[in-house]
Amino acid sequence: MQVPPACDLTLGMECVDKATPGVSVWRMQAHERFANPAGVMQGGFIAAFVDSAMGAATVTFADRKIISSNTNLSLSFIRAARIGSELTCTARVVSGGQTILFVEAEVTDDAGRLVARGQSTYYLRPR
Repeated sequence: MQVPPACDLTLGMECVDKATPGVSVWRMQAHERFANPAGVMQGGFIAAFVDSAMGAATVTFADRKIISSNTNLSLSFIRAARIGSELTCTARVVSGGQTILFVEAEVTDDAGRLVARGQSTYYLRPR
């Protein structure tokens, strides 16, 4: 298993903090190659950013080696992510057990403004 995975490397995502179990903090540049026709970051790239951060939070939460699979993703876009801004995603496990975890995440820009808020359910299985 490659860590970090190729998808994170391709999008320039970086995990900057995973010291607290069930929490991960990531950063990503809103690069111009991710721009939609309106000139802001296309939402699918933000969704991938959120998914990676939430998945990492689940792995740090589990007290054993697991594979974590996203079973759904709900994402609300609060404001446009300006091209050139640095985005931060903080993901937290909010509840769950041995098989299912519920996770929330927030994406902010470099001015501290909320860009997106997401929630997801993750299925855990032994690795």
